[in-house]
Amino acid sequence: MTDNRLAGPLDDPTAEAGYPADHPERVGFFTDTSICIGCKACEVACKEWNLLEADGPLDLSGNSYDNTVGLGADTWRHVAFIEQRVPARDKPQVDLGMPGPGPPGGTSQGGDRDDRDATDVRWLMSSDVCKHCTHAACLDVCPTGALIRTEHGTVMVQDDICNGCGYCIPACPYGVIDQRPHDGGAFKCTMCQDRLGDGLAPACATACPTDSIQFGPLDELRERAAQRVEELHERGVPEARLYGHDPSDGVGGDGAFFLLLDEPEVYGFPPDPVVTTRDLPAMWRHAAGAALAAAGGIALAFLGGSR
Repeated sequence: MTDNRLAGPLDDPTAEAGYPADHPERVGFFTDTSICIGCKACEVACKEWNLLEADGPLDLSGNSYDNTVGLGADTWRHVAFIEQRVPARDKPQVDLGMPGPGPPGGTSQGGDRDDRDATDVRWLMSSDVCKHCTHAACLDVCPTGALIRTEHGTVMVQDDICNGCGYCIPACPYGVIDQRPHDGGAFKCTMCQDRLGDGLAPACATACPTDSIQFGPLDELRERAAQRVEELHERGVPEARLYGHDPSDGVGGDGAFFLLLDEPEVYGFPPDPVVTTRDLPAMWRHAAGAALAAAGGIALAFLGGSR
């Protein structure tokens, strides 16, 4: 099992996993939520390409226009609809650079709006996915080797090896991995590993009509994202910030990171994610010390009793 619990940032998990120096460059997702229109094309494309089952009747969940509720064993992309009641005077009136008139309802993503109401609704939409962490705790706890680091730096479950133990589910700091009730297997986004092998982009990024989901070499995406945040700040959107891009954060940076227009908690993200197995080495050292001390005590008692 690969030891993923390294001190300090690690930005080449592929090499750490044992791949040769000429391995493919690490790829990932940059999701710019400021131009997401909530069309769910990414959800549909993901399900179609990966032959995932539908999420039951297509009824609204009661949480805005969301019918899939969250990520799951058969939902590897989930578009969140977050409605916020804000005073109309506080609602940003800026062009975020999205093509077309913007989403319906006069949202903060652009478009014209009248001021008939003293209170207005802001929609924050975001397509969530597995983060493909640099320090992936799910890899640490998998007892069968079903979870692997691929040559592209992504994290993938090999469903034919998974024994359904479920250890990876609580290990994930983002709550991404889920089990199917009929077979117990664990499933999550593979970043379309089969497409990557053929030089194709993942289905979700290919289907996104606004380029909200961008795919490519992770270093290039980070540069592009930093430029986008700077652009939004210049346009009068000071709340724009990146999430999951920093290699020095608690999980060593994510292979799928986001541009957000509010605090991470608003989108359902932990504000300071950490690799959940970070303390395992210290725990094993303490356990080994305690075992040695106990063995020494037993030996002394035995020797003392034999006199």
